[in-house]
Amino acid sequence: MSDGTIVAEDAAATGAAPDPKPDEVEETAAAPQDEQPPAPTSRAGRNLPAALAVGLTLGLSLIAILLFVPKVFIAVAGIGVGVATWEVTKRLREADVLVPRIPLLVGGQAVFWLGWPWGAGGVLGAFAATALVCMVWRLFDHGLSTAPKNFLRDTAIAVFTLTWIPLLAAFSTLLLLEPDGNLRVLTFMILVVCSDVGGYVAGVLFGRHPMVPAISPKKSWEGFCGSLVFSVIGGLLTVTLLLEANSMIGVVLGVGLVAVATIGDLIESQIKRELGIKDMGTLLPGHGGIMDRLDSMLPSAFVSWLVLSALI
Repeated sequence: MSDGTIVAEDAAATGAAPDPKPDEVEETAAAPQDEQPPAPTSRAGRNLPAALAVGLTLGLSLIAILLFVPKVFIAVAGIGVGVATWEVTKRLREADVLVPRIPLLVGGQAVFWLGWPWGAGGVLGAFAATALVCMVWRLFDHGLSTAPKNFLRDTAIAVFTLTWIPLLAAFSTLLLLEPDGNLRVLTFMILVVCSDVGGYVAGVLFGRHPMVPAISPKKSWEGFCGSLVFSVIGGLLTVTLLLEANSMIGVVLGVGLVAVATIGDLIESQIKRELGIKDMGTLLPGHGGIMDRLDSMLPSAFVSWLVLSALI
């Protein structure tokens, strides 16, 4: 999710800078004149042109896939799940949290893909089997004669990771396989983007009151309200025009997605805070890693499947 819900910061330090020393003047005069200025950054500290270019490219590509070759979306999303799982397990192991990487990568793909042939039953079975493999793997990863250290912590975090990424992502596959599933997936993705844009605009223009300063000091209640307005409007339009359903379903979906998208963003913020990192990865210029883009999408996929399956 975007870091757009930014609390407006008080500008400006007071006082005049001291006169430069002669050697400092000489160094300044001798500095190269053809150095390129740094790329413009957003209030969130991102490379704004790169972020916009990457976001637009990804968005248009996914729209084209969903409209013309919707089953390809499963493969694209599966790759994203694999990369995001790799990013998170890498960061965890750098912090000496020894989650079983191979079972999470292989089993995570099973959790995601088995929803295609066998629906929710396939997802649940793959999830349970992978969780069990993670426990056994961590129990014996140092051999039969050495007791593991931090076994409970590491296996609990492994199951959390399995839930956080592959399991929640699998609901996008289940959503795609429903009638007009490509339009349902497109609807929830549009609403998450609406939430991001509304939060960014309102946060930058009006943000004054921090929402959860202990976890994400740059998020504001004004930004949250902006997310609500944009997402509800987006829900009304997409559910009515794309899904040809009752517009009130769009209101329910819009409100629900803002809530879980914000929670998803806060969860990742807290994890990164505990790990002492800014981003999960560096694959996407201006955004960070794949996981930094999926943090709000993952819970939104589940809530979209739940709401649209129940009400349409």
